[in-house]
Amino acid sequence: MKSVNWLEVIVVLLFLAVTTVLIAHTGADVWVSSQFYKSGGWPVGERFPWKLLYHLDRYPALVVAIFGLCAACYGSFKQQWRPWRRQGIFLVLLLALGPGLMVNAVFKDHWGRPRPRDVINFGGTTQFYQPWQPDLTGTGRSFPCGHASAAFYLMAPFFIYRRTKPVLARRWLAGGLIFGLLMGYARIAQGGHFLSDVLWAWGMVYLTAIVLAALLLPHRENVVYSNNSEEVQEI
Repeated sequence: MKSVNWLEVIVVLLFLAVTTVLIAHTGADVWVSSQFYKSGGWPVGERFPWKLLYHLDRYPALVVAIFGLCAACYGSFKQQWRPWRRQGIFLVLLLALGPGLMVNAVFKDHWGRPRPRDVINFGGTTQFYQPWQPDLTGTGRSFPCGHASAAFYLMAPFFIYRRTKPVLARRWLAGGLIFGLLMGYARIAQGGHFLSDVLWAWGMVYLTAIVLAALLLPHRENVVYSNNSEEVQEI
């Protein structure tokens, strides 16, 4: 186990805080959503490919997590796959604890922030809330964006390869970010989430990954193990 990179954690938290304040100060949450609200509805979100992304939902994330589970199990029997015991568990736990527990179970199900389509600004009946203002008596499920968090989860291999295969790691990071932003765009266009909901979906997944990587991944991720489980060389 390696220690948490607290500098990276602080940088991410500062970015989230500053960006959230800027969004609130400029009114970007309401303004961005207003670009998609037309004639009492959200027509852009019903078009291709945004509707397809909505239905795609968490399936790509589940594919990656299932691969991680299978790799972890296979690593118990095959020496060359032995590093994947921890890497596979990392992929499974990141989906369960990031998009699953942190985003959906803890915040989305209990924070109560109304969705754009539910607020007075867009023909709804409830007032607009900033992301730091919980409506604990309400039934809103806007904060953060569950679909986007599952899409941002595809960044996960970045944390596995960032020290040993930086080019591959950056590709996974870019792919996860792009997919997450596209999914976030779809959910904003559908009146389901605000811009800040998408921002915090990324932040919660990324921060969870930093902590899990420190707990589960060794300093050298890709290693060959001997029969007595000692590291012998990097691959």
